[in-house]
Amino acid sequence: MAVVPRDTSATSTVPVAGNATDGLDRAILHVGDAVFPEALLSHLRRIAAVDHCMVFAFTNDRNAQCLIDVGNIANGNDLGDAYAGHFHANDPNKEMMFGRDGGSDPIRMPFVPRGMYRRNYRKLFFDDAGIVDKYAAALWHDGVCIYTNFYRVTASGRYSEQQVAALHRASPVLAATIARHCQLSLMAKAPDPQDAAGLLRQAFATAPLNSLTARERDVCANILLGFSSEAIASELDISLNSVLTYRRRAYQRLGITSQNELFSIVMMQLATRGQRVPFAARTPLRSLN
Repeated sequence: MAVVPRDTSATSTVPVAGNATDGLDRAILHVGDAVFPEALLSHLRRIAAVDHCMVFAFTNDRNAQCLIDVGNIANGNDLGDAYAGHFHANDPNKEMMFGRDGGSDPIRMPFVPRGMYRRNYRKLFFDDAGIVDKYAAALWHDGVCIYTNFYRVTASGRYSEQQVAALHRASPVLAATIARHCQLSLMAKAPDPQDAAGLLRQAFATAPLNSLTARERDVCANILLGFSSEAIASELDISLNSVLTYRRRAYQRLGITSQNELFSIVMMQLATRGQRVPFAARTPLRSLN
């Protein structure tokens, strides 16, 4: 993607207070804590008057999850869910994130004119949300791409050249700090893969789940862990159509029609053992066998 120069004719002239790392130590002290997003935003407002921050984690180019959503955009949570759900596929910055080998250096994204976004993406993430500018960077860490976005809303105007320069200078430290926090967040959410496999193996060894074929069990287990059909197909090395076929056949065997009903079956079985379904695993399971 070609780097497009910023048009700063309509940018804010709010001066940058302090240097690029001024006050970052307060955010670093809270890495891994629930208050980290607010501490981070406080620092970002100090150096560049950032209005809102969202951070996404990509384990591959098909799966994203929103790990940080903090700031002034009222429907930020909905935007995070929408982006992680499927709109990330239309993000022009993904070409840069996945078009190069992951390394320890942050990837500073070029400015992308709004006209380069698809109409529905532009309406949801810019027009309806009142976003007029963003600064984005990404960092690969431990096989996960941490994608950070700093937004400005209509009332604040575009970033000034000084604010962009401050974010540019701070991006290496910011990216590393945010990546470490996100790594700890992912580790806290994800059960041990062996524990997840063990619990699901127990559930699928009893009726009615034991009526499924081995491949149907593998597909259903990964559905329970929250993975998309595309991610399951990639992990099991089968086509997307095959995943959908195994899912349909499994649901027919179980007499259900939805993912929620599948969850209910497994939750009831594990509840009798005082256990819970190990949702939000970090990587798909290749097999329960």
